[in-house]
Amino acid sequence: MGDSLASATRAAAASASPRADLRLSRRGLLGGGLTIAFAFSPLGRKVWAHGGEQPSLHAIEGQVEGGDTGDAFQGFAPGGFVRIDPAGKISLLIPNIEMGQGIHTAEAMLIAEELEVDLDQVSVLPAPPNEDLYKQPLLQSQTTGGSTSIRSTWVPLRQAGAAARTMLVQAAAQRWGVEATELTVARGVVSANSGGRSATYAELVEDAAKLPIPTDVPLKDPARFRLVGTPVPRVEGRGKTDGTAVFGIDAKVEGMKIATVSASPIFGGKLGRVDEAAARAVPGVRDVVKLDNAVAVTGDHYWAARQGVDALQIEWQEGPNAGLTTDTIFADLKVSSETGKPILAKQEGQAQAAFDAAPKKVEAVYRLPFLAHATMEPINCLVHVRDGGCEIWCGTQVPTAAQALAAKILNIPAEKVILHNHLIGGGFGRRLEADYVAQAVQIARQVDYPVKVVWSREEDFAHDLYRPAYYDRIAAGLGEDGMPVAWIDHVTGGSVLGSYLPTGLPDGTLDSDAVEGAAEPPYGFPTLLVDWVRKDPPVPVSWWRGVGPTHNIFVVESFMDELALAAGKDPVEYRSMLLANNPRAAGVLKLAAEKAGWDPAAKKVAGEGRGVALHVSFGSYIAVVLDISVAQDGAVKLKRAIAAVDCGHVVNPDTVHAQVEGGLLFGLSAALYNGIEIENGRVVQTSFEEYGQLRMNESIPVEVHIVPSTEDPGGMGETATVSAAPVLGNAIFAATGKRLRSLPFVPQLAAETSG
Repeated sequence: MGDSLASATRAAAASASPRADLRLSRRGLLGGGLTIAFAFSPLGRKVWAHGGEQPSLHAIEGQVEGGDTGDAFQGFAPGGFVRIDPAGKISLLIPNIEMGQGIHTAEAMLIAEELEVDLDQVSVLPAPPNEDLYKQPLLQSQTTGGSTSIRSTWVPLRQAGAAARTMLVQAAAQRWGVEATELTVARGVVSANSGGRSATYAELVEDAAKLPIPTDVPLKDPARFRLVGTPVPRVEGRGKTDGTAVFGIDAKVEGMKIATVSASPIFGGKLGRVDEAAARAVPGVRDVVKLDNAVAVTGDHYWAARQGVDALQIEWQEGPNAGLTTDTIFADLKVSSETGKPILAKQEGQAQAAFDAAPKKVEAVYRLPFLAHATMEPINCLVHVRDGGCEIWCGTQVPTAAQALAAKILNIPAEKVILHNHLIGGGFGRRLEADYVAQAVQIARQVDYPVKVVWSREEDFAHDLYRPAYYDRIAAGLGEDGMPVAWIDHVTGGSVLGSYLPTGLPDGTLDSDAVEGAAEPPYGFPTLLVDWVRKDPPVPVSWWRGVGPTHNIFVVESFMDELALAAGKDPVEYRSMLLANNPRAAGVLKLAAEKAGWDPAAKKVAGEGRGVALHVSFGSYIAVVLDISVAQDGAVKLKRAIAAVDCGHVVNPDTVHAQVEGGLLFGLSAALYNGIEIENGRVVQTSFEEYGQLRMNESIPVEVHIVPSTEDPGGMGETATVSAAPVLGNAIFAATGKRLRSLPFVPQLAAETSG
């Protein structure tokens, strides 16, 4: 790594934090302190073994080719994960981005556990963009997504802390002329078992920095964990409650102006003629900047820029998608599903023959809409292009991709792009894309001052990259006992990977995301066939919280209830009979049912219903039971949810609870209300009111039960979101007898009662 790139990444790491006292010089890091990564362990590769999953987020634009992991994941690298300066300040560099999921806290806990310090003794810094250092082993990039953070760092970050502790203890042993085994460590103080001698890490760090990096450091037995596994407050929690936390939208630099934009409302449209006169007459407006498919107005403040944009007289070149509608998209999906060439995802036995010979057949079609991310923090990015370089302030899940994209646009080396990454006010996959960074750079290059681009909420909805729409045909053949003898799932939809990968996805290649949750069901089916027909719509698509499983588990778990009904069996009992070879899945199902008081013989109350859903995704197992009621007018009232989770080793149980609670409510909001519709090539829903969101008075208690486990950790950021739609659909059927096979639910129930 060249000196100029090292200098840029150090600057990015220092300035990414709002706290000036965390800025560290090169001399402080390398000449007078300890900077360490760790020796990568093959144990870290085990995490993808859960349920036969394969990673869905494979690559990003600008990815640096090389080994399986970045240097900080496999050996010594300046600016790795642990920094201790001679003054005793301990800084932990966290490779993943904090966007409300608690990852800064959990990953800091992993390092601190082995380093033998507490979180009140450390400063937590986001790692700077540096693919060479921080390309993580699961996603093969410096990326936060796919619920991979803890799975990818469970062993490596502990190794980082253990290596640093070992060097500090060895320095004390050499100083005192004793064996390292005679020393103990607590809260960053090394003490001798005899003689009363002790030294702080600050006193030992100069000597420790001269020692060789250990390559094979034993880790703690989890039975000895002191910090990991305990409920710990968020390290960024105080800043979020007292207002000092800095999100991307809060970033400010001297002399900056604010910009907002109006992009073509039609997918694929281009900018035509623009009358700027009225906009330039608005007090506070500075410039009007034209792009290929958008126009921006800069101003002294947001309101001036917004008034300026609203005053523009714009003619758009509509392009080929001006007649596009939701109906035409689903009509194309249906035709493709029935006539397109499928790509095989999974086959076990002769499912079609078994289905044809089955004495009873059950078939259904499920439809899922496009979904927007609808993050609380709207799209924003602050950019200053000057002196042959570029400086960026934003919140992004892909810092190196954003850095590389900016460099490509400006035709400058990546080391001349300094990116300051901030807290993200809700990512949900939206900030896995760097389109907004690209747009801000294109605007900033045309002005001579720093410019912060902030999208309006309407712009945010109208120009999202959406979760794809799907049209799935599913069927099962049942034996005389009502149990499945064949399971066939035909998935049809666009390719997120094909849209996301810089090289696209070649025709005939399986998109693992499209079938994730369908190709590896937790149940034991005698024969199985899952395939996918690719039909890309002229609508931009990308990752959405829960990715492929949010669509596939809705289909699988809803259809499981349909089979239970056809077999005349209780839904929990029916599932349990198919889990003989999956004890972890059977365990969470049994626990959730017990905690919910599931009783098939209980007297049914009119209008009330209870649903269940089970799935395995992101390396975790979860079962949810949901109680609801449905009024005569179709209004759905959520009452209570009970979740049982087996996510392997738990780092912070508070985070597991929070992710199940928040993820489930996020998913229930989508299942009840959310769906993006297209008319005349334009998005219909452009506000929270039109899109629909679960409100505070609709929220419910979510009771979370964690199964103690010694398995490797699974992901939790998206797991509960996946459970929401199927458990709600099953509860609605229990309450009304109506099987709803498309989303969202509320418009359908309302239409039925009004009709």
